[in-house]
Amino acid sequence: MTRVRTPIIFLALFLALSFAFSGRDARAANQGQSSGMPQIGGPFQLVDQNRRPVDQRLLNGKWSAVFFGYTFCPDVCPTTLTVLGRAQSMLGPRANAFQVVFISLDPGRDTPAQLKAYLSTPVFPRGTIGLTGAPAQIKQAANAYKVFYQKHGSGQGYTVDHTSAIYLMDPQGNFAKVFTESLSPGEIAHQISDAMAGKR
Repeated sequence: MTRVRTPIIFLALFLALSFAFSGRDARAANQGQSSGMPQIGGPFQLVDQNRRPVDQRLLNGKWSAVFFGYTFCPDVCPTTLTVLGRAQSMLGPRANAFQVVFISLDPGRDTPAQLKAYLSTPVFPRGTIGLTGAPAQIKQAANAYKVFYQKHGSGQGYTVDHTSAIYLMDPQGNFAKVFTESLSPGEIAHQISDAMAGKR
């Protein structure tokens, strides 16, 4: 069972509450304007499930739910992707301006082909973009999003402990808000719709 460290959950909740009530917009926070919050997001260079090189510009033009995990994850990852799939279906026409980006934390097993097969699961979000790369590239992306991850165990059956937060990024690639795995599909869809409408 994939384990998520309690301090990481507290970080996600703290980010969500702080941005909900801070009175500062996400752009100011990302620019580090004395918000007291860590910057979320930044440069990365990875490859998608079709082996195409991509970088952070992948986020430009759409609202993006960025989630870190791995395809061999026994519980958190498939559950979260299923919830995001249901949330996507609730967005109606707004779904055209929304995408899910799944970044692997297991480059040793998550090849582009593995990601492509995994993300074809019918209940996962349509059009999900899967990203992987060399260990150093994965580390760069995880550090940019303040994501914790650690390999646990040995052999082919190892697991990866990791942060389970979902980061909503705006069409300029700036951090907007964080969702936790405890939210329902309806709650996530509602918050995405509010963010698209400029509501906090």
